[in-house]
Amino acid sequence: MTSIVTDIQTVFSRELRPTLRQPFTIIISMVQPLVFLGLFAPLLPDVEGGSALQWFVPGIVVMSALFASSMTGSNLLLEQQTGSHERMLVTPLRRSALLVGRALKEIVPMAAQAVLIVAVCLPFGFEVDLGGAVIGLLILGAFCVGLGALSYSLALASKNQDWLFWTVQQTLLFPLLLLAGMLLPIDGGPGWLRTAAKFNPLTYVVDAERALFNGDVWATTTVTGALAAAGVCALGLFVGVRAMRRDA
Repeated sequence: MTSIVTDIQTVFSRELRPTLRQPFTIIISMVQPLVFLGLFAPLLPDVEGGSALQWFVPGIVVMSALFASSMTGSNLLLEQQTGSHERMLVTPLRRSALLVGRALKEIVPMAAQAVLIVAVCLPFGFEVDLGGAVIGLLILGAFCVGLGALSYSLALASKNQDWLFWTVQQTLLFPLLLLAGMLLPIDGGPGWLRTAAKFNPLTYVVDAERALFNGDVWATTTVTGALAAAGVCALGLFVGVRAMRRDA
């Protein structure tokens, strides 16, 4: 157990080092979520008893995490092209640690982006419950680990076929985003749309983040969101570890 933890720490540190050396990349990756925030927020209807940002901002936080974690496999594609990934495979590091360490690294930029988005929105009337937000980030972190692991698995399956990675990633990204009700509520949508949303684990994560950021820690949506994030995390690590071992 000590050895696997050490291996994970080694890979985690290796993956995080470029981000710490160039923290501005975190801000660059926020451009798209901030554009959505700037374009959609003025169109939000007035909400009685509070700002519409209370509903919208948690969805943007999840969107930022979704964009970032779903594209993490592109880093592995680059390592495969340069031969860096093959050099990592011949090290004594456990194959599972190569995947888990990479996936855990996604938590750090996710948390940094969430803090920056909230800070930008505070002057415009957004209010956040600090304790609930911390719990929300933990749930979102679990989701990012799972989605990041799935992204790495897709990169391994797309070796020497970069187009396959980007085709699958882009094909799945926006349906997941829209069906989760991040930008627009789907409660008034047609029945087939509401039914499809129920099969989207991201829907429950978004609902949990909205409840937690607003201080409703004991809401039912918090529990279902945590279970959905844990399920994605477990599935992603299972698939990712198997893919990494087969690649070795």
